[in-house]
This record gives sequence, C-alpha cells and structure tokens, in this order.
Amino acid sequence: MNLRPFIHRVPDFPIKGITFWDIMDLLRHPEAFGWTVEQFAKQFKDNAIDTVAAPESRGFLFGCPVAKELGIGFVPIRKPGKLPRQTIQERCTLEYGVTTMEMHEDAISPGERVLLIDDVLATGGTALACASLIERQGGIVAGMGFLLDLQYIPRKAALVPYETFSLLTFTEQDVHGKREIVAA
Repeated sequence: MNLRPFIHRVPDFPIKGITFWDIMDLLRHPEAFGWTVEQFAKQFKDNAIDTVAAPESRGFLFGCPVAKELGIGFVPIRKPGKLPRQTIQERCTLEYGVTTMEMHEDAISPGERVLLIDDVLATGGTALACASLIERQGGIVAGMGFLLDLQYIPRKAALVPYETFSLLTFTEQDVHGKREIVAA
C-alpha cells in the first residue's frame, strides 16, 4: 500500500526551518492505518518480543495497536510529570530542542525483549533516550520501528547497533516538494 498520499508536508512547523510531517490523514483512513500496524507486527513477529514501548505522543498511536496485534503488553514513555509512580529519566536532543523522557522505574524486567515504536526517526535522539531507559532496567531493545525515516537529517551514530525498520523514507527532495506523490 502506498502511504505517501496520507502524509502531508507542513513547512516551518513547529518553528521556522523545520518541516513537520502530518500523519493525521493516515490515522483517519482505516485501511492505511490498519495496514501500517500490520506491517510493524509482521516485521517484528519473529523477534521474540515481550513488550512494545513507545514515546509520547504520536508513538502511542502506533505502539498500542502493534502491541495488541502481537498479543503483548505496552509500556508508555512520557514527558516529565505525567507518570504517577517513581520514574527514571533520560534527556534527549531533538531536531529543534532538548527534552526529557520518563518511564516507570519498574516498567521493564531484566531480560525482557522490547520493541520500540515511534512515528518519526529524525536525529535518533528520542529513540536513543528510550533505548537507554529500557536498557537501564535490564531490558533488551529487540528492534525499533518507525513510520517515517527522515533521511535528510543527520543521524546519531549511536543508533547504528539497533535493528531499525521504517515504512517510509523522506529525503531532501521530499522536503522541498520535488518528488511527485502518486496515489497507489
């Protein structure tokens, strides 16, 4: 299925110079959304995954249904102050700033194999912060799945050891609207 018609480029959002990729049409289209979830589950079904984890907020949109599709649990990774029990924290550098991610300190058991799901892979900062939270609890990052891979943004080298999978890639041509998007 061609997902590109469901993704829209929004220049200068949330700040000037940043290109935001709007996925709301994909979420509204049940066939496209269902196919997306199925592809993540299909890609990682043989990785002996115990749990799916995803960062706030758009990662939740894909992480929860992927966990259900795989028949396993889900662990939310949130921004500070949104989880009710004791947490561990990790700072991360984003494409346009710095933030902190949190996870309950008892969310992952030692040896638990965790699939990290998020909507966008840009610098890799969020993914690395989430991986650190998982690994600090003794978990194993058994894979990372992303809807969009923004290949035009320099990636952190520390992401290389992790198995990553993306359904779509976007290049500099996509940012400047030079690639024609054709519906399937």
